[in-house]
Amino acid sequence: MRNIRSFFKLSLTTLLLGAFCASCGHVNKQVNGGDSPARTAETEALLKNLTQSSARGIMFGHHDDTLYGIGWEGDEGRSDVKSVCGDYPAVISFDLGELEIDSMRSLDKVPFEKIRQEIVNQYERGGLASISWHLRNPKTDGDAWDVSDSTVVRSVLPEGECHEKFCGWLKKMADFLNTLQTKEGMKVPVLFRPWHEHTGSWFWWGQDLCSDEEYISLWRMTVDSLRMYGVDNALYAYSSSSDSQNASKYLERYPGDDYIDVVGFDTYQFDREQFLGGLDCMLKIVTEVAKEHHKVPALTEVGYEAIPDSTWWTGTLLPAIEKYPIAYVLVWRNAREKVGHYYAPYPGQASADDFVSFYKNPKTLFAGDVNLYK
Repeated sequence: MRNIRSFFKLSLTTLLLGAFCASCGHVNKQVNGGDSPARTAETEALLKNLTQSSARGIMFGHHDDTLYGIGWEGDEGRSDVKSVCGDYPAVISFDLGELEIDSMRSLDKVPFEKIRQEIVNQYERGGLASISWHLRNPKTDGDAWDVSDSTVVRSVLPEGECHEKFCGWLKKMADFLNTLQTKEGMKVPVLFRPWHEHTGSWFWWGQDLCSDEEYISLWRMTVDSLRMYGVDNALYAYSSSSDSQNASKYLERYPGDDYIDVVGFDTYQFDREQFLGGLDCMLKIVTEVAKEHHKVPALTEVGYEAIPDSTWWTGTLLPAIEKYPIAYVLVWRNAREKVGHYYAPYPGQASADDFVSFYKNPKTLFAGDVNLYK
């Protein structure tokens, strides 16, 4: 009975979304007459190379790597990772939270123009730029962590009270993605990773804040809207938290193969043994799902705050991930405004020497090792 109800809910939402999309203008060119819009040649090359990258090694990533770090902000070409090992990360992620409210700066107080330029710079290195979106709560006007109302996702779906407002937010995201261009006018491919860590309940789109059907509809509406607005330079990542027990549980809120290119999860170390056990379990699940659904597996966020273990990179992280064919592993940011909140080493940090050994290992890939667009 539950499956029948779910079917009708999703069918109704799909019809309503179709009506919304039809009212907003021309949908861009289709691939082989199907439902997915054409991607740029560079975006297709990116997907192909991500699919094959694990045969060479695991790409290393760092959030906001070239925007700021320990003791600096905005220095052209600077990176804590590069200062330690001599190379940039192969993957750099950026967050576009507060783009939706017409702010000039992200929720981490970085100008969006600077983020746009750093995404282009990462493309020109041959590396991957990933985008997350800690967008504000459209119903309460609180931040992404405001979970005071359990009907927010429902409110942004077709016929919801915040639907029109939210559609405007999606248009702003599309406008930003469409303006990611080189000096020659070529659109830069990115990996877009919205609605992440949805199996937890700390964001307004989380597990206890919406039904499976509502979450799936949110995902589909997001991608369909971006495609409708001409976004043909994005791949999409489905990224849970680390609490799934099996593949079936992991896929409960999966929006479908037509909407996803990368499957991953986020996890952080507190207790080492619990971290390693959970990491191994989730890596097995994600690589199994990736194989069955022909997707790219990745460890989309990981880290050990302040990295107090001087051999964490080669003694904990690398042995845990090298057994699995994941495309990349990404650690979170080095905050310049919050003491002790950093996840990559900087010169003189306790794990810096071990990170150099991690960098030199043939199983890890940095920007100098990749070109994802050929």
